[in-house]
Amino acid sequence: MAQNGKLKLELVDVYGKRLQENVDISLRHTRLSHSRFFKSQDASKLIQISDLFTSVEGPYQISIDPPSYHHVTQFLNVKTGGVTEKQIVFPVDASKVVGVNFPKFAGLTKEMRAVLTNSSNVLGFENKTGSDLYDAIGVDDIKLAGLFNISCKTTATVFTDGANTLSLVKELRQIRGDRFFAVVDRLLREETVNSLSSGLFHRVSGSLHKLPPEFVGFQPADSFKTDDHFGNLQLTFFQKGEEFVADIDIDDAAGIQHVFQVLRNHFTGEPTHPYNIHEILVAHQHLDPKYTFNLK
Repeated sequence: MAQNGKLKLELVDVYGKRLQENVDISLRHTRLSHSRFFKSQDASKLIQISDLFTSVEGPYQISIDPPSYHHVTQFLNVKTGGVTEKQIVFPVDASKVVGVNFPKFAGLTKEMRAVLTNSSNVLGFENKTGSDLYDAIGVDDIKLAGLFNISCKTTATVFTDGANTLSLVKELRQIRGDRFFAVVDRLLREETVNSLSSGLFHRVSGSLHKLPPEFVGFQPADSFKTDDHFGNLQLTFFQKGEEFVADIDIDDAAGIQHVFQVLRNHFTGEPTHPYNIHEILVAHQHLDPKYTFNLK
């Protein structure tokens, strides 16, 4: 059995930049009794490991644990000749975020500025609009991150006539970390229904989505979800006469585990975190919510 395999690792964040911290790496062969452990490796540089068994003998399971990112585990085969080069992407661990960098109001998309300017009755921020509302929401990083995620995804979700989803949102009424409730143009529901034939949206159950009590008299009017494997945009509509409101959220659908192969036991039934959604949007959908993290 030849033990002459060579591995070169590049460990990066969702933007493709190398991690700027030391990591622990373990390699366990899936067929042979062979394990390697490397403590405190500098991830800002390429990491090279030699004397490995090659793919002829089967794959290794590699586990890498950075301080500020999620623990990722993958299976890999080492080539019989030359050097096996492997880039591994790590999502930020939300619990290690100590600050978030958001753009100024003037740097927002025109759709996001318009919605904030038209929203004078947001729960907890009544009588504030535009930049004043934006600054007030910004006291809570979680809420503002959630708003940026949904703004990014709705702006990128475009109907056949060229209108994007956010442009048909009239007024925000309540903002949470994982969703917002808004008054929407009835055209948004019509466009969503029309998009079923193209596969942009598909109809799903909205039974778990409930309106806050401030919306009196509104009845369910169907729920729809984009056809993404992870990070789906979901629009759940409610109607009262000619008025429409929507519960708009992005569904994690365990994406942080599947997209990045994050070790499953890092999650214990916690609700969808907007920082996880940020990482899925950037890495999996190549969308940029336009905010970044400061890590411990």
